[in-house]
Amino acid sequence: MSEKKANVHWEGGGRNGKGQISTETDALKAYPYGFASRFEDDRRGTNPEELLGAAHAACFSMALAAGLAQAGHSPKSIATTATVHLDKVGSGFAITGITLDTTADVPGVDDAVLNRFAEETKSGCIISKALASVPMTVKVTRA
Repeated sequence: MSEKKANVHWEGGGRNGKGQISTETDALKAYPYGFASRFEDDRRGTNPEELLGAAHAACFSMALAAGLAQAGHSPKSIATTATVHLDKVGSGFAITGITLDTTADVPGVDDAVLNRFAEETKSGCIISKALASVPMTVKVTRA
C-alpha cells in the first residue's frame, strides 16, 4: 500500500565513526548522528532511539485522535512525548521500555474513557505493533 524510505551514510568505525540520516521527504537531510549523540550527551546530532521515539509519539497521537473521532469525540489537541529507555544489558545495549506521556484536550470525555482509548491505542497503533516486544506504558493527563 505504501512505502516510506530513509537512508543513512556512515563512515568509520562504531565509536569514532559518524553518519548522516536523510528521509525521502527531506524532513531530515544529511542530519548528523554518531556515538556521542547516541550514548553520550552530544546534542549536535540525533540518534536511532530519538527517531524511534518521535515516530512512536507521532503514530500514537494520530491514532488516538482518529480513534476518539471515530467514536464521536472531537479532540482539540493531543501531545505525546515518547521516552525510549536505552539500557546496558549484558555486554550490549537494549531498548528496555517506552513511556508515552500524553496530554489530551478532548471535551466531553471523562478520564476513564480517555484512558481506555489510550490503552487501546498503545497496543493498536502501527508503530506500537512493530515494537510489540518492548514493554510500553502510557500516561494520560488532561490539557
